[in-house]
Amino acid sequence: MCNLKSGNIEGFEQFSQFSSLQEFNHHIEMWMLEHKQDFSKGELMGLKRLVRYAAKVPGVCNAKIGTILKAIHEEYKDLGISRSTFKRMILKATKLGILTVFETERKNGSQSSNLYQFSRFPSNEPPKEEIMTHPKEASNLLKTEKDQKIKERIEEPLKFDHTYVSDRVPQPFVQQVKYFFNDAKTIEEFWKTAKITAYRNSWEKDSEMILDVAIQSFKQLIRKLKFDRKIKNPFAYFYGITEIKFCNLFHKKLHDEFELNDQEIEFRIVS
Repeated sequence: MCNLKSGNIEGFEQFSQFSSLQEFNHHIEMWMLEHKQDFSKGELMGLKRLVRYAAKVPGVCNAKIGTILKAIHEEYKDLGISRSTFKRMILKATKLGILTVFETERKNGSQSSNLYQFSRFPSNEPPKEEIMTHPKEASNLLKTEKDQKIKERIEEPLKFDHTYVSDRVPQPFVQQVKYFFNDAKTIEEFWKTAKITAYRNSWEKDSEMILDVAIQSFKQLIRKLKFDRKIKNPFAYFYGITEIKFCNLFHKKLHDEFELNDQEIEFRIVS
C-alpha cells in the first residue's frame, strides 16, 4: 500500500487504466466471467456497488466504506452487507488481481478513505518472438565451418493446437473452430467472447444456448470472411454477431414471459 493525500476523485485520474467507461465495463465483465464464483452473494453486492462508484473516473474510486454500505442498504431495503463482508471482498479482489488498494491521508496526517484502483483483465496476446544469435566462430574452427555464414536465428513462439484447449471450452465448439483456427489460445478467446456476450444479456446460465449461439455465430463469421476479406478483426466481428443474437433472445424471453403472465391474469379473471 502507498500513502497519498486525500482529495476529490478528479485528482486521481492518473490512476485510471481505462480510456473510457465502456472499456472499464468490458474488463469488469471479463473479470466476473473468470472469478464470479469466487465471491459470495454478499461480496458480489459490495463489488458491484464499488464498480458503480468507479464510473466518474473509469476504474478508480475513493468513496468511504460507510458511504458504499449505506447505498447498498438503501437499494436493498435494509438487506445490505456488513463492513466485514465488504472488507473480505476487497481482500479477495486484491489477491485475484482485480483491485489495488492505496491508503490516503488528510493534511493533518490522519488516515482517510482508501483509493481503489481496478486493473485491466490480463491479455491473451501470444508471446513476442525472441531473437537468439549463435556465438561467434572460434579461431580454431575448421575452414569449412568458417566459410559458413552465421545468421541470426529467430526462435518462433511455441504454439499449441486444438488438443491443448482448456476443458472449459465444449468439444463441439472446438471441433467447429479448429478447421479454421487450429490454435488453443485463439479457440479459447472465441469461446470467452461468446461467454461475455451471454453474460451481458443474462444467458450465462444456459450452457446449451451459449454453445448453439457460439457455433452459429462462428459459422456466420467464416462465411463473412470467405465473401468479404475486408474484416480486419475477426474477434470484434464475432463479438458483434453473438451480442446481437443474445440480445434478441433476451428480448424474446421477456416478451414470452409477459405474454404468459397476461394469460394467467386473464384465466384468473374468467375463472
